[in-house]
Amino acid sequence: MRNESTGGPPRRSPGPPRGARLPLRLLALGYLAVILLVPVAAVIWRAFGDGLAPVWQAVTAPDVLHALWLSLLIAAIAVPLNTVFGIACAVVLVRQRFPGRRLLDAVIDLPFAISPVVIGLALVLVYGQAGWLGSWLAERGIQVIFSLPGMVLATVFVSLPYVVREVAPVLREVGTDQEEAAWTLGASPLRAFLQVTLPAIRWGVAYGVVLTTARALGEFAAVTIVLTGAYAASLTLAVLALLVLLAMTRLQKGR
Repeated sequence: MRNESTGGPPRRSPGPPRGARLPLRLLALGYLAVILLVPVAAVIWRAFGDGLAPVWQAVTAPDVLHALWLSLLIAAIAVPLNTVFGIACAVVLVRQRFPGRRLLDAVIDLPFAISPVVIGLALVLVYGQAGWLGSWLAERGIQVIFSLPGMVLATVFVSLPYVVREVAPVLREVGTDQEEAAWTLGASPLRAFLQVTLPAIRWGVAYGVVLTTARALGEFAAVTIVLTGAYAASLTLAVLALLVLLAMTRLQKGR
């Protein structure tokens, strides 16, 4: 609201009374503790409940090392795929107008609304032995479900929106003026995008890649082994995801 008495800039709202700030902070911190900190603390306590030696033994077990390596491999495949798709999809949504554009925009956010269990069931219905494409693929010796391709498909699906949603607003802000100037100088549309627009949206791309990586690592954090091994493996992947999110905060400062 503008300061009419002096004609100066708008006055900032004083906010809630000082006496009400402490209960609000306690409420926010209490809610955060119940939802986030207590479950994480429970995982850490169960992981180290019998000491450090069982945790190290469980983390270095062949099954756990294989699961961790598989998680990293899946992330290494899914993240580049979603990065390329995310940039291309953001360009389509921001710079083109076509029938069904709003539907495509809504479908991009579908992984936010659907449970991973439903996603897995859908993949089984399509690529399973009795699915739409399962028998055709089985005849050619291709197995999707309960193998690496199926896990990659599931990870790609759940981490699909992040690059799109981070790149689209940056791309909208950058506009097309610099690209059009490059066209007039003889650059092809692809070269102009790669050399002019892509560097301008690099922070949005990097931010989306970090979020996609964290989601991809977290999706396969559940390792089906016994007790301490499961807690230790999930804690290891949680630490990796936390390191990725810390990198995201660094990128946010640069952005």
